[in-house]
Amino acid sequence: MKITLSFEESISDDVSIMVDVLRASTTITAALDKFTQIIPCFTPEDAFKLRDETGGVIAGERKGAKVEGFDIGNSPNSLKEFDCDTDTLILTTSNGTRILENMKSTVLIGCLNNAESVAQAGLDIATEHIDLVMAGVWGKFAIEDFLAAGEIIYEISKRCEDCEISEYAKSAVLARGDYEAVKKAFHESTSGNKLKNLGYENDIEYSLCKNSSKNVGLYRDGTINKINFK
Repeated sequence: MKITLSFEESISDDVSIMVDVLRASTTITAALDKFTQIIPCFTPEDAFKLRDETGGVIAGERKGAKVEGFDIGNSPNSLKEFDCDTDTLILTTSNGTRILENMKSTVLIGCLNNAESVAQAGLDIATEHIDLVMAGVWGKFAIEDFLAAGEIIYEISKRCEDCEISEYAKSAVLARGDYEAVKKAFHESTSGNKLKNLGYENDIEYSLCKNSSKNVGLYRDGTINKINFK
């Protein structure tokens, strides 16, 4: 099995794991506790239109802040406390949902919360190539995505004796080895500082909880649904 690490665009036609740990992939993973389908969309205007068509809850952010008129922001903690009577969540974010649009492979949603589960699901589904895809922040590298991808790659390597892991992917595994340094990097990152300034520091802590969820989202035909894995 070939394991690689990429930025924004996947180089695999087999399986890709999208990582936008602060916060789209973390929010999606949390949302699968409450919603049976998540519809990622690419503009707030699309979200309002989809709400009218589906009756779903609309969630999302621009520059980290909740979009005006939305039911909820892109916050896993806020989702836990949000009560609704629909099983559909419509989500738009600055980075994570944006890069899903052009992915051609089977796409899973990965974060620290589901590192073990998404690693196993990727190995269950893939035939030859798993590519971890970091969302970044508007075209720029984000250290938290690199570290979260490294944790998932580490979990893959524990389960796959014949994996061919690229050197870039190996570097992410090495970088995630010191958990205290990882936590510090999350809090001091560009995204982390923005979230703290907006009052979302608790979302950073939530995103740092390794293997707290068994949810794995599969993106297919424009929607994300929870999958079962071996």
